[in-house]
Amino acid sequence: MKENKRKKISAIVTLYKDAPAIPFMYKRLLKTFRKIKVDFEIIFVNDGSPDNTEEILRKLANKDKRVIAINHSRNFSSQMAFTSGMKIATGDAVVLLDGDLQDPPELIEKFYEKWLGGYDVVYGERIKRVTTPVLQIGPKIFYRIFRTLSYIEIPLDAGDFSLIDRKVVDILNLMPERDRFIRGLRAWVGFKQIGVPYVRPERMFGSSTNNWRKNLAWARKGIFSFSYVPLEFMLYLSLVVVVFSFLGIFIQVVMRFLFPNTPHGISTIIILILFLGGIQLLAVSIVGEYIAKIFEEVKQRPMYVVKSIFNKPKSKYTKTEKVDRNDIY
Repeated sequence: MKENKRKKISAIVTLYKDAPAIPFMYKRLLKTFRKIKVDFEIIFVNDGSPDNTEEILRKLANKDKRVIAINHSRNFSSQMAFTSGMKIATGDAVVLLDGDLQDPPELIEKFYEKWLGGYDVVYGERIKRVTTPVLQIGPKIFYRIFRTLSYIEIPLDAGDFSLIDRKVVDILNLMPERDRFIRGLRAWVGFKQIGVPYVRPERMFGSSTNNWRKNLAWARKGIFSFSYVPLEFMLYLSLVVVVFSFLGIFIQVVMRFLFPNTPHGISTIIILILFLGGIQLLAVSIVGEYIAKIFEEVKQRPMYVVKSIFNKPKSKYTKTEKVDRNDIY
């Protein structure tokens, strides 16, 4: 059981083309935090949004000092936006939310109850999505494949929407990875975790910035970050091909001795070349995915670049960070 003293929660909201939703998110978060009677701060992360997000955040930050706004120099992805917010959060726990209001702020109340009950990570479990049938089925299939392939226990149907205790946040902040998959890292650190089921509503404003290519890239990111099964698959496939190759050679030799007039021709050779060439290309592409991740890490570029911060807090949790890199982690 957590200590029964007044807690502080940092809500981290990522924004990209979500300007119309900001006032609604702010009001719903205020209502929720007042209901559960906690101290709070709301960290909006403008991840290079091309609309008037920055101006809306400036006015909101001037109005309420509990609102912190981080403006990135360009779009670095939601994972970098969440990381940016966690770096300066001062709460005893953080809550990660997408700015499109598909992560309902009212669910924080249930997250908070579970947290007080001793859980270090409380994540939203999407039992249903109010969207097209394809987008309902696709993610469910991905999470089950991801869980099967991963070398850690991955929660099913769990996105970034979650409440994370301070000690877990500190560990995530220490991880130097550039190509981040937070829901995987969150599972990797361990601790006591539980899911809270909810129905994910449709977007209140605009349309999703994701498409099938981005979703496929997202799936690849997760699998290649937390699984070595693709490499193992290529090993086993290679062994199978070698075995069948020797078997084919043996059969060919036997047939030549028993039936000298056995037909043979170029079509067989073409099929074999295409088959083996396809396997080689598949193997190279899989190895290439892992090499690309290594290449991204060894470049050691900053995860993101901060253009400006409104109401930047003086965090007691960032003492170990280098002062000259506060804005470019």
